[in-house]
Amino acid sequence: MSTSRSTRGLAIAATTLLLAGCGATSGGSGGTKLGFAVATTSEDFAQQMADGGEYAAAKFDGVELQVSGPPGVDGPAEVKLLQDLGRTAVDGIAVENLAPDLFVRPMSDLVRQERRLVAVDTVPLDGSDVTTYVGNDNVAIGRMLAEEAIRLLGPDAGGTVVVGTTVPGVPVLDQRADGIKQAFAAKLPNVRVLGPFETKIEPTLNFGIWNGLVKANPRALAFLGTGDQDSYNLAKIKQENNGKYLTAGFDLNAATLRAVKDGTNFATLSPEHFMKGAVAIRMLAEAATKDKPLPEGWVDAGALLVTKDNVDEIIARQGSEPAKDKWFGPKLDEFFADLGAHTRPLNEAS
Repeated sequence: MSTSRSTRGLAIAATTLLLAGCGATSGGSGGTKLGFAVATTSEDFAQQMADGGEYAAAKFDGVELQVSGPPGVDGPAEVKLLQDLGRTAVDGIAVENLAPDLFVRPMSDLVRQERRLVAVDTVPLDGSDVTTYVGNDNVAIGRMLAEEAIRLLGPDAGGTVVVGTTVPGVPVLDQRADGIKQAFAAKLPNVRVLGPFETKIEPTLNFGIWNGLVKANPRALAFLGTGDQDSYNLAKIKQENNGKYLTAGFDLNAATLRAVKDGTNFATLSPEHFMKGAVAIRMLAEAATKDKPLPEGWVDAGALLVTKDNVDEIIARQGSEPAKDKWFGPKLDEFFADLGAHTRPLNEAS
């Protein structure tokens, strides 16, 4: 599964660069042209969002979706690709990024060109002129993961918990770390939370940093990360060291799901990236084809705690396109039947 997804990501990157260079789009001259800018085509979280966008676009006749992103996390490169999308995806663009300060002016420029924009996963900053955002309550989902650890540790636990984050300064990840710390402070006052330490987004570097943190804190009760690299690397380290501590992180990388299934990680917290991508592109498709206005504000697409109790169901869901359709199709229809119930003021986004 991971190999095929990686190959697909490289293919998307190559196609995007070719299309940008020749000024073409992903389809013919007709139809509705939408775009999805992602931070990278090589990491599972962004691929999940792109997959959700492609799923939603396929439900509309004549809607063509171009997914664009650099092979590795590279903010300036993504800005250039977004500007290219502005010339081809003339009916609307979803934008996910890990460097929101770099995107303020490019997004504002596209809004002035009357491009519909939806920010995904990262809150748009003031000055971007983007008024629609699809993302999580990241403080809340950080608390959700921590509260499962707290339940397993018990009410009398005392000691240390180590928290790591792949890219400090990225609001989404900082907020997850804040939520973890808040939960321990409120419910286990005898536990001292160390960090968040920078663990890096590149998988090999991430593994090495976590390995050092585990060795430096041999008596820690738990090691918790904010990203998908943290999840599967912590599991590998725990297995290699026969660790007795708790480990967990975020996202639905195949290795992470295996670690939850075999009990190495006590859980993973899915921000439901597929759902976010599907919600963003469906909103843009409805705006372009049905003249529905984009909702203004923060649209919370939800999150899911995955434990041994439900991991088999989620592995099955992630395993095929028909399984995803069976799971997400009804949920999306229900979600859009009362979109207002999932929408809050943009200034409340966290």
